[in-house]
Amino acid sequence: MTAILELREVHRTHGKGEAAVHALRGVTIDVQAGELVAVMGPSGSGKSTLLNLAGGLDSPDSGEVLVEGRPLSSLSRKELAGLRRHSVGYVFQALNLVPSLTAAENVALPLELDGVSARKARPLAEAALAEVELSGYADRFPDEMSGGQQQRVAIARALVGQRRLVLADEPTGALDSQTGEAVLRLLRARVDAGAAAVLVTHEARHAGWADRVIFLRDGVIVDTSGPLARPEQLLEATA
Repeated sequence: MTAILELREVHRTHGKGEAAVHALRGVTIDVQAGELVAVMGPSGSGKSTLLNLAGGLDSPDSGEVLVEGRPLSSLSRKELAGLRRHSVGYVFQALNLVPSLTAAENVALPLELDGVSARKARPLAEAALAEVELSGYADRFPDEMSGGQQQRVAIARALVGQRRLVLADEPTGALDSQTGEAVLRLLRARVDAGAAAVLVTHEARHAGWADRVIFLRDGVIVDTSGPLARPEQLLEATA
């Protein structure tokens, strides 16, 4: 199997002196193509820092992060931006939708920034919206949608195109249980088609969709396990 994401002895500290917070302490992780890894842990354990480093939004103090075998430290700012547009999809807790763009335009944005024409990007965006059950919302603006609908737009944007790595920070937080399960099923399908994904979650039933669960505490991996339950068991439990 091919490692899409690799963290090698990564350390990251925020702040200095007495205010310093050691967010990650020597973390090593591989995420393979076709693998969904869930990351769990208490607040402040380093989960969001891990995602930011994995996607090149932040840099480690020491250690190395590689995406598809490319060390992020070797990339220029322009190359990093290109990697994020083309290869990495994000779902943030703060959805980061552009309020002046419609749902379809928000979803198409990374494609257009990567050089795809608006004419070609539009049907791809509409297809991604359909996958998250928002077919009739392409021309609505974020303030015309509920929080859950906005969350699904953000997920569609993360999955549009041929992203090889999807990083999701509590992607079902604003969704009801039924829609949340549909989103996780969609993420699982993208992984089964050959992508890699890292899912930060605090809910064991969501981690049950993962192939592997990593537990963080105080910036250190304290345990790693197989899936907490199989998806079909979760569906039976919530039926």
